[in-house]
Amino acid sequence: MGAKIDTVDSRTRAKPRSEPYWVKLAGGCMLGYRKLTAASIGSWYARYRDPENGHRSKTSLGDFSKLPPAQRYDAAKKEAEQWFTHLGRGGAVVSATVRIACENYVKHVRTTKGDDTADDLQARFARWVDDTPIGRVAIAKLTRRQVDAWRAGLAATPVVIDPHAKSPRTRLRAASSVNRDCAALRAALNYAHDVGDVTTDMAWRVALRPTKGADGRRTVYLDREQRRKLVSCVDADFVEFVKGMTHLPLRPGALAALTVGQFDKRHGVLSIGKDKAGQDRRIKLPKFTSGILAKLTTDKLPAAPLFAQGSGKPWNKDAWKKPMKAAAVAAGLPPGTVLYTLRHSTITDLVIDGLDLLTVALLSGTSVEMIEKHYGHLREDHAAEALAKLVL
Repeated sequence: MGAKIDTVDSRTRAKPRSEPYWVKLAGGCMLGYRKLTAASIGSWYARYRDPENGHRSKTSLGDFSKLPPAQRYDAAKKEAEQWFTHLGRGGAVVSATVRIACENYVKHVRTTKGDDTADDLQARFARWVDDTPIGRVAIAKLTRRQVDAWRAGLAATPVVIDPHAKSPRTRLRAASSVNRDCAALRAALNYAHDVGDVTTDMAWRVALRPTKGADGRRTVYLDREQRRKLVSCVDADFVEFVKGMTHLPLRPGALAALTVGQFDKRHGVLSIGKDKAGQDRRIKLPKFTSGILAKLTTDKLPAAPLFAQGSGKPWNKDAWKKPMKAAAVAAGLPPGTVLYTLRHSTITDLVIDGLDLLTVALLSGTSVEMIEKHYGHLREDHAAEALAKLVL
């Protein structure tokens, strides 16, 4: 096996050569040290033999130049043993970085949930992972401390309220926003764990848990009169989309993604594709709403957007943000009114009007649990009325 490599003196006296000096740590597990010149500090390697098929794998551990010479053997040995454990549990030979794990997850989501969800994840990772220190870490070497530091940096990054202002104002990131970004990374790392790129989730299992209570109830509610006022203040190019949000409890993105072919004019049925909940669903529309959508399909091909901008392009958050804000101000609506407020308001009305929560959940494309969490308190009057009927 050649010279010893566990002391600084033995490594200094070792002759330069292309083949590492190997020492056995355990059955099939070897730690190697190689230096190509007498002045080189040398590099460390690990080699593993699969006990089932005899296949050999080798990986470079680096030179550990940031550590004092006397500590490099112990550090290399520790890292090699972690790699052996990773392989022994069925992990991949080449450990992907966190950035690559995120890229792999985006590809998976693109084929299973569609481009919209994948594009959203890709944008989050580009901002918070790709060019950050954590993005370069091999997931098999990822530690709880590194994930905690990433999350702390995420929470400490201020949000620019108006980037186009001469003196941009900022605010602290909301805990709910931090939860969403953490959820994206957690999903990517969990996927890497599922496919065997890493064999333990200890580094992020706790560190990326959502902050409880961050996603509180939505407090901005527009009654029917306020919604009518909003519609009257919206530009002609945007009015049909806003009307759609007042008639259907859909997410803005789901409404924008609808095509003419998804509306069955004959039967008045609207088919919703894969939404945030990841499920297709069909909604039987009332005659009034069906009539509105029927007009929108006139002289349009099946693949055309059902709700389109004046240019014919589908709506997106960048396109609707400014006209929605302007209309809300013109209508004198409460601060914080956004397009999503209309979804919240329509769901609120459905619950207050007595529609069972399961049907509300099916219509809105979410779980009964989420409806109960955010809107269950609105059923208190119905419960009181039901209890009153029990009186003899």
